[in-house]
Amino acid sequence: MNDKQKKPQKLRARLPRGFVDRSAGDIRAVNEMVEKIRKVYEHYGFDPVETPLFEYTDALGKFLPDADRPNEGVFSLQDDDEQWMSLRYDLTAPLARHVAENFNEIQLPYRTYRAGYVFRNEKPGPGRFRQFMQFDADTVGAPGVQADAEMCMMMADTLEALGIQRGDYVIRVNNRKVLDGVLEAIGLGGEDKVGQRLNVLRAIDKMDKFGPDGVSLLLGPGRKDESGDFTKGAGLDPDQIAKILFFVGIKDYADSARELAELVAGTSKGGEGVEELNFIGGLVASAGYQSDRIKIDPSVVRGLEYYTGPVYEAELLFDVTNEKGEKVVFGSVGGGGRYDGLVSRFMGQPVPATGFSIGVSRLMTALKNLGKLGQNEVLEPVLVTVMDGDVEAMGRYQRMTQELRTAGIRAEMYQGNWKKFGNQLKYADRRGCPIAIIQGGDERAEGVVQIKDLIEGKRLSGEIEDNIAWREARVAQETVPVSDLVAKVREILDAQAEDRKRADRP
Repeated sequence: MNDKQKKPQKLRARLPRGFVDRSAGDIRAVNEMVEKIRKVYEHYGFDPVETPLFEYTDALGKFLPDADRPNEGVFSLQDDDEQWMSLRYDLTAPLARHVAENFNEIQLPYRTYRAGYVFRNEKPGPGRFRQFMQFDADTVGAPGVQADAEMCMMMADTLEALGIQRGDYVIRVNNRKVLDGVLEAIGLGGEDKVGQRLNVLRAIDKMDKFGPDGVSLLLGPGRKDESGDFTKGAGLDPDQIAKILFFVGIKDYADSARELAELVAGTSKGGEGVEELNFIGGLVASAGYQSDRIKIDPSVVRGLEYYTGPVYEAELLFDVTNEKGEKVVFGSVGGGGRYDGLVSRFMGQPVPATGFSIGVSRLMTALKNLGKLGQNEVLEPVLVTVMDGDVEAMGRYQRMTQELRTAGIRAEMYQGNWKKFGNQLKYADRRGCPIAIIQGGDERAEGVVQIKDLIEGKRLSGEIEDNIAWREARVAQETVPVSDLVAKVREILDAQAEDRKRADRP
């Protein structure tokens, strides 16, 4: 019998499905984008707030637990007091809880924004992640649709602040009340029709995926997909289906406004919804936002199950190339609407609210396609090399590094194995460092440092053909007094920056 202990198995490094590691470039791009969005929100008078990643599961609304473990749509765990908590699914439900919990201290209308990660316990796929960032803005306690109109204007201003030109985007606006009026007009009003109305809403929400023909089947008898799976329909008759498809198929509101008003005439909410759409249209036009920027468009169907009034969506209109090499319109990068019922769940009294959410990752992809993101120059650090490892020498190298940093120059002292100097220069090359600082014993005795211009050195290495010419040129390396270190490094960095500018000019 072999008494030798088995060698422990090496742990395999693996990223959980549906999650991604972010590179320095992506992080900087997101930070750049978020800062531009934040400035617009602040300009409109909105203030930041932050809520935790976890909420009690029942606070998340539509994902109430209906089993021993609530894991449908959310990631959940049980606290030590046996209460279920879940990672937030969006940023809106936590805001509703925050407002309700602090209602007496909050000044209404409460205008706030927040950015953060949200989590979806759903099957991951191409472009579909379990963790992603959203950036929301909300107004709580403002009942008038002028608050919704302002949200649409702020969305338009945000896209333009990010460099998206007019003509490349549109904010489309619909109203849940108008659809409620259409449903009532075709006989689907009343409490006894709640389930059927819900099926209709879910069918309409598939318009982008299945088109009018597919939605018509879902509104009627049902639809069988390519795999043979059958989805039962809402059971509407052809006349009812035609009226719903007319509503969601309106492309020019002005041309169809009269017919739509006639359709919902006499319903409890339809006429009110049409008036709200007209009010929003008139208000944004008065503020200088014409239909090429903010457009009344009943074909907006996202979230109609969730919202209670106006619904709006930011859509990018330019083409991008997908993973199959096909040209497709980029589409939606955010949206929102009025959700008067969400805060009320906690309060037992009406609390009006409206807001929108930007999908940060998706919008970042769009901006990269336009070349509007990641253009800010980030220089790699100046590298202070290490020639001696004693305390006194290390102190000198660290002092040089700190002097550069104090002067606002990004710098680092080499932290690897200093005894192999060649590895230090290889590190600087791979890192993309613009300059290396060198001080050995001879330089130390003379009170000088060598400053190696690594960018110019790369250029010269391509132009000089032999070692003799290289030694004679020495243009890429200078020796200066230690007291001139900062000034000389800045001079070289400025020259490199000017070279880059010249290279970018047509």
